[in-house]
Amino acid sequence: MTLPRHAPVALTSIRSVSRGDGTDVHFHDEHQILYASRGLLSVTTDKGVWLTPGARAVWIPAGTPHQHNAFGALTIHTVGLPDVPNPAGVNSTSVVTINRLARDIIMELSEVSNPGDAAAQRLRWVLLDQLTRSVEFPLRVRRPHDPRLILISEAIEQDPQGVSSLDDAARLISVSSRTMSRLCQADLGMTFPQWRTQLRLHRALELLADGWSVTDVAVHCGWSTASSFIDVFRRTLGYTPGRRTTAA
Repeated sequence: MTLPRHAPVALTSIRSVSRGDGTDVHFHDEHQILYASRGLLSVTTDKGVWLTPGARAVWIPAGTPHQHNAFGALTIHTVGLPDVPNPAGVNSTSVVTINRLARDIIMELSEVSNPGDAAAQRLRWVLLDQLTRSVEFPLRVRRPHDPRLILISEAIEQDPQGVSSLDDAARLISVSSRTMSRLCQADLGMTFPQWRTQLRLHRALELLADGWSVTDVAVHCGWSTASSFIDVFRRTLGYTPGRRTTAA
């Protein structure tokens, strides 16, 4: 199947998107960086799902098939960048931290009327320089390939509380707990609890973007208390779920 190629990168834009809106799978000839100044953006490739809460942006290398979806009332800033080696030192789709200058440049470039003019090109090179200071952030939810793990992933997405242990997951696909552990390590490179936490945090971020309270999110996503959810959230994302960070 031939994927659609979206316009090469004078592709800069700012868009307000309603919850649930998204794109079909496509690719670009140049690198892209996507930043959500409001709401939550998810970017999906065959390697997983990346999320952009707080002072984070998604780097998508040139030629990478991907699609994205909105959670909450989303304002997305898109900037196309020259097809040069990845300045952040990451050669695949990644969530990266951005400083205040990088954020301001992204927002400025997303609104310029003539993204191909000399001033916009100079801003792009400054942005590339700023991205050399970025740090890759662990906000990928790994996508399984084994059909049995896909079944478990769908079950957790539908009911994050429902698969609460390794034994629960093993029973769901009629294997032993030891086999379940081996499947996770072989397909995902992590333990079942680590993967389940990724899936639950992903769902938690979606619900927070939709305006749910921290307590309701904690209960729905399977944490025993709001404080335990807040602790995991802060250790993983670097801030508490009750606030949205901005670039430093």
